[in-house]
Amino acid sequence: MKTVTLNRDEQHAFARSALALRYDPTDADAPAPITESQLLGVRRFEDRRDDLWTVFNRVQEALTKSRLHGRSRTGRSMSTRPITGIDQNVKLNRALWMLSEAMRQMKA
Repeated sequence: MKTVTLNRDEQHAFARSALALRYDPTDADAPAPITESQLLGVRRFEDRRDDLWTVFNRVQEALTKSRLHGRSRTGRSMSTRPITGIDQNVKLNRALWMLSEAMRQMKA
């Protein structure tokens, strides 16, 4: 995955798909409280690369650990909560891995 480079559009597509895994995409009344750009934000100098492995790790960390600021569906300011449940954490990480594998195969 370190050899697969993603352009900006592919990175945003990856982040959009990851948001759909975490937040229910069928509920139009409750869009995700955060954006793809927030998931792709660089928190460390080492995370500035555009390879699939680094993008996967940035998105994974943002979804599972970070407290990102966003807006609720009513417009109220809020921040996301880290995932602390083991079941939910494993489920999300497996789904993110499958998404990464699909992106790698698509780029091959």
